[in-house]
Amino acid sequence: MSGYLGRLPQPAASRRLSMLVKSMLLVSTIALSLAGAGPAHALKPTPASQPAEARLLEIYRLIGTGQGKLALKKAQTLVEEVPNFQLAQLVYGDLLLAQTAPLKAMGSAPADLIERAPQRIEQLRIEAERRLFALRERPPADALPAQFIDIPPSTRHAIAVDASRSRLYLFENGPHGLRVVADHYASIGRLGAEKAAQGDQRTPLGVYYITSRLDGKQLTDFYGVGALPLNYPNEYDRRQGRTGSGIWLHGVPSDSYARSPNSTDGCVALANPELKSILESVQPRTTPVVIAKSLTWVPTKSAEQERRNMRNLIEGWRVARASGDLTRLMSFYSSQFSNGTRDVNQWRQWLEKEVVSQRGRSLQLKDLAILGWRDKSDILVVTFGEVSDGQRTGAIKRQYWGKEGGLWKIFFEGVIG
Repeated sequence: MSGYLGRLPQPAASRRLSMLVKSMLLVSTIALSLAGAGPAHALKPTPASQPAEARLLEIYRLIGTGQGKLALKKAQTLVEEVPNFQLAQLVYGDLLLAQTAPLKAMGSAPADLIERAPQRIEQLRIEAERRLFALRERPPADALPAQFIDIPPSTRHAIAVDASRSRLYLFENGPHGLRVVADHYASIGRLGAEKAAQGDQRTPLGVYYITSRLDGKQLTDFYGVGALPLNYPNEYDRRQGRTGSGIWLHGVPSDSYARSPNSTDGCVALANPELKSILESVQPRTTPVVIAKSLTWVPTKSAEQERRNMRNLIEGWRVARASGDLTRLMSFYSSQFSNGTRDVNQWRQWLEKEVVSQRGRSLQLKDLAILGWRDKSDILVVTFGEVSDGQRTGAIKRQYWGKEGGLWKIFFEGVIG
């Protein structure tokens, strides 16, 4: 991602901001007492035009430009309106301390307070640094995560999570393709990413789809305003022997505004107001979710050639499927093919029957989506509606392609739902 990131102007001011924030994030008695008060404080709604994080980042900007008094005023308003935003409470406490004495280094709070919550203080420091990436570095408007090879117009939204930056990006698909419409701080697994086994407290990396939408009323308060379950483990995960289940995008308990960067059992957790906006917009089954250790952003124009190549690859499979040329069709399938019920030989027998029943009718692929992933090898996740001539609708299918000897081969194909 860093190779394509746009940076804000005035690098000297940015460096100054970083130094100030690192030295300013100290814990005061007032901050700890407010942060620990929990649900005793009622959470007042933050105006939609001014999300809590944006207001916190504005406070950082004011600090970086030497406007301490205005920063203190805005910090006070923020903690009054969003009292369970612990990082904001710490910033407010530090600004109060700065009115009476210079702040030297993190940890200058009374020793007994530091001893009570040393891990939490460190987590808040990391959270501050991660949130500051949203201020200092932005993905350029003309670039997309490399995994989004081809997204059809019928897919209205897409999501990408950068685990290293604790950031979730929401894309909207319009007349000119995907564009970022929102990005949010997000928490992942306690032990980081690269989930491999049930209970390892890691967040999976890969290409997934939202399978359903769960309203907060269906869940305990732990999940906040709701949840969006993902299809982990996907077929590639299963091939790699990865286990586990129940990986969701979800909210946080009502007495919290956000969780630490690494604090979930493997899910991706967002502040409730931010998750609520996503719950209200994305559609299950068609919304892809990419979770990467670090997103690589590529200019849209430079990705066009790969898009054409992948479309040509899928078109070659479609033509072979529609023509009834079984030998050519089978050349697209891996010798290790399995869809859970049929191996490659059984699949050939099934395809032979399908080709006969097709009786030469043309076959169209509707709403073709192609997503890429690079793990131990290159992977394609291809989703489409298979519609025969004379029909208005057809089965929604998903294929997983991998490279064998430098050639793309299908190692899984199945109907969704």
